[in-house]
Amino acid sequence: ASNRKEGYPNGSVVGFAPDEDGNPIFVFSGMSSHTQDLLVDPKCSLTVASKQFKGAADGRVNLMGQVKLVPHEEKEALKAVYLKKHPDAFWVEFGDFNWFRMDIERINFVGGFARAGSVTPEEYQKCKPDAISAFGVHIASHMNDDHMESTIAMIESQVPGLNAKEAVITSVDSLGMYVKVTRSPVDSEEKQQFKMRLPFPRPANDRKEVKDIIVEMTRAAASSASE
Repeated sequence: ASNRKEGYPNGSVVGFAPDEDGNPIFVFSGMSSHTQDLLVDPKCSLTVASKQFKGAADGRVNLMGQVKLVPHEEKEALKAVYLKKHPDAFWVEFGDFNWFRMDIERINFVGGFARAGSVTPEEYQKCKPDAISAFGVHIASHMNDDHMESTIAMIESQVPGLNAKEAVITSVDSLGMYVKVTRSPVDSEEKQQFKMRLPFPRPANDRKEVKDIIVEMTRAAASSASE
């Protein structure tokens, strides 16, 4: 909430890094308006969008909670976490910057159209980051640049007659891929665009397993198409 305009929210774009429990940590200048707002009222929300976010069909999560100053004895540990995520953040050494952490009280997730829900703080803290998603963007980029025809074939094997013209992988995780599909219906010249889930036949644990599974799915799709 804004401390200059009572009853109105204040918004800002900020950097953050999650601590070992997934709580966002921040380093803010004392001169920033959002710092002054938080010192008066720590209640706030943080919206985090996917790296490929372009619009309402893309994933984002909203974290609600209270952002408070971190005790002095914890600052060095949090600094190491933050710099691992933001190695060029030289301003963390500036004297007027202070460390804050959000204690999460509510989580709202939107994965796109008709894909939304809430997660309790307890459920959130029990989760662990997906190991594949850390480098999934590189797999997606390679597939999109060099093997889009394979992605189209895999989609067509899941939904025969889809008539996909383009299939862009937007994310990859240990259980599958999200793909943005562009198709032209047989009875219309207007293109349709939507996202769909392309699941793996089994969980992948590392980069090699993802490659092996995609090759396997591509060959299965080609075999199905030739029957």
